Amino acid sequence: MNHPDTYRGKQVVVLGLAKSGVQVAKVLHKIGALVKVNDKKEIQQCPEASELEALGISVICGGHPDDLIHSDVALVVKNPGIPYSVPPLLKAKELGIEVVTEVEIAYHLCEAPMIGITGSNGKTTTTTWVGEILRFAGLSPIVAGNIGTPLCEAVQDATKNDWMVVELSSFQLKGIQQFRPRIGCLLNVAETHLDYHGDMDDYVSSKANIFINQEEGDTAILNWDDPTCRSLIPHMKGRVLPFSMNEELLEGLFVNPPFIANTADTIMRSLVYRDQGGRVHEIIPVEDIGIKGHFNVENALAACAIAIAAGVSIDQLASPLSSFRGVEHRLEFVKEITGVHYYNNSKATNSKATMMALISFKEPIILIAGGLDRGSDYMELLSVLQDRVKAVILLGETKHKIAKVAELAGLKLISLVDTVDDAATTLNTAVKEAAALAENGDIVLLSPACASWDMFTSYEERGRIFKEAVHNL
Repeated sequence: MNHPDTYRGKQVVVLGLAKSGVQVAKVLHKIGALVKVNDKKEIQQCPEASELEALGISVICGGHPDDLIHSDVALVVKNPGIPYSVPPLLKAKELGIEVVTEVEIAYHLCEAPMIGITGSNGKTTTTTWVGEILRFAGLSPIVAGNIGTPLCEAVQDATKNDWMVVELSSFQLKGIQQFRPRIGCLLNVAETHLDYHGDMDDYVSSKANIFINQEEGDTAILNWDDPTCRSLIPHMKGRVLPFSMNEELLEGLFVNPPFIANTADTIMRSLVYRDQGGRVHEIIPVEDIGIKGHFNVENALAACAIAIAAGVSIDQLASPLSSFRGVEHRLEFVKEITGVHYYNNSKATNSKATMMALISFKEPIILIAGGLDRGSDYMELLSVLQDRVKAVILLGETKHKIAKVAELAGLKLISLVDTVDDAATTLNTAVKEAAALAENGDIVLLSPACASWDMFTSYEERGRIFKEAVHNL
């Protein structure tokens, strides 16, 4: 697309309100575009509408009018979560009208260099961690994007002396054209969001868009241990800086000795960086990293790689790595009750995330899982259920699917919680059942392996209800 300034006096449709829709509508209106915002929800469900209307922006709620998209519309900016199969987007495609997401608009307006971070799991933790590291190093990070603050809002205060640290979803990246991060990072790829993307090819290509516009002088950071990430390397135009848990790299960030080489718990491991000259620099012992979890070692490697690419010196990494205490709903310790430790990992919305959480504990685990059915078979969990889990408490649309995997794993303690109209009551019942089964030394872990939308408005709501239920035991 062209720079947003070129849409002054032209008709632009913003499809979907929410945070990003509101902010991009304001930005385009301020530039002078003739903005019309449309949301299928009824006006009573769109409290943001009055704010936009007060600015003189046209807002249409309650459905998609047939005449919303026409030949005089110059641009459509869609909410990332809206599928491309909805009628207004099909009409835009038919008429050859550009369709982008909010991050594309923000990119053209941003003076600061961008760090883009995506992946199926670990995005928010890594993005937040990078912000902490850059701040400790005396740089000026602005953390935004899918993490909470819409990018169009954040870029308004950014200068060329800042670093824009942006969490990006596959939904956002599917709708870019020229978006180009100075540093792009792909953490991992797991089967998820297939209800939106249709197949893995579309999902992977959307994730890979984070690198598509990079040039020589930019840096691409990716997970060497992930075959899908690794397959993208031949297509990279800039410097490739990989990270690995399982291999000693000729250049990049890795664990020394690698996890795959020796799985003994007594081995002392460190995060290290081998530079372009072949020199190896120790960063921090793995045991000193501030947050628990095998997967958080991987997130720490990625955060270090990003920070190094942004100019942070090696000796400035250890302190923020050890002091960081994580992000809510991501393997978050809740409480100890009579020797049982309760953890909230509600953000685990796919089986890979749950698998990584399970292998973070040596203690027996009572797993609370289940949620929205997106078509996965959950067989990825089979071996880890056999090795780590003593009981499963299952709820939501996928409870029967996951129960079958648990049965194949040989678990005897499998409970299916009846769904009631009140989702909070259902989850409270699951917590009480888990507590009744738990013994001194056990872990009770909420790690659903599913999205929350069959019962809850968000994974955050699900996690907060879990924590409240634990505190009420």
